[in-house]
Amino acid sequence: MDAGATRVSADRLHDVVRRLTGVPARRVVRNIVELDDGRQLLAKRAAVPSTILAEVAGLCWLAQPATIAVPKIFGHDEQWLLLEYLPPATPTREAAIRFGQGLAQLHAAGAPAFGAPPPGGPTEAWIGRAPMRNAKGTDWPSWYAEHRVLPYMRTARDRGDLTNAEARTIETACAAFPNAAGPAVLPARLHGDLWSGNVCWSAVPSDGSTSAWLIDPAAHGGHPETDLAMLALFGCPYLDQVIVGYQQISPLPHGWHARVGLHQLFPLLVHVVLFGRSYAPSAVTAARSTLEAAERIP
Repeated sequence: MDAGATRVSADRLHDVVRRLTGVPARRVVRNIVELDDGRQLLAKRAAVPSTILAEVAGLCWLAQPATIAVPKIFGHDEQWLLLEYLPPATPTREAAIRFGQGLAQLHAAGAPAFGAPPPGGPTEAWIGRAPMRNAKGTDWPSWYAEHRVLPYMRTARDRGDLTNAEARTIETACAAFPNAAGPAVLPARLHGDLWSGNVCWSAVPSDGSTSAWLIDPAAHGGHPETDLAMLALFGCPYLDQVIVGYQQISPLPHGWHARVGLHQLFPLLVHVVLFGRSYAPSAVTAARSTLEAAERIP
């Protein structure tokens, strides 16, 4: 990008910040804005307007129980979202335990139904850059198959990123969901895209302690083990302590370890859709682990 384009971009961001906050920007460095009153904001621009609506609704819904820190929203329109800037901090064991406790309490805040969007959020939402439909259901295994796993499996198969044999393995796993899913649960209030990159470790202004903050949600009503499986998918700092904290508030049902693959099948298929065939073997492995979990049921 040439210098002229950079200046135009910064000038435009100055205009956006003044329009959405009513406060002039003192300095703009890339997408971090320092206001005249000293506050720092993170500016996010969306190519698709509904992504802003979904993110705003999701952040507000996750913030409502006040169990985990969520960045404050300073303003938004259909193209721009201005969020509280979170300076990075080093995660600690104690912060991880508190994160697990808060996540359990967030899940317990509940949702109206499996697949329910946040209040005011769109039915046609997003997970990363992939479309995600928030259609309501009453039975988690069938809802998960119909609205989370099978749509992405079909897209990946039709694009040639899954072979027909791999797709059949995933379809077979979907048929086994009722046996593999474990005890019935009530709809939980999920972050929905809780990989480690969407957990921001930053300081709490009130006392300076490190805390986990939730960003970039794909929020909806779902199974509580889904968020935990997402944390394990690409690694989360002090994950064992997160689980310890979670179980202090909400003990996980027997066999939850064996169900991790079932809950990772959805995000892995999203990755196949977004990034191609390289994630297909992992998705098939998750499907096979689901079949193994189902076979353990008497």
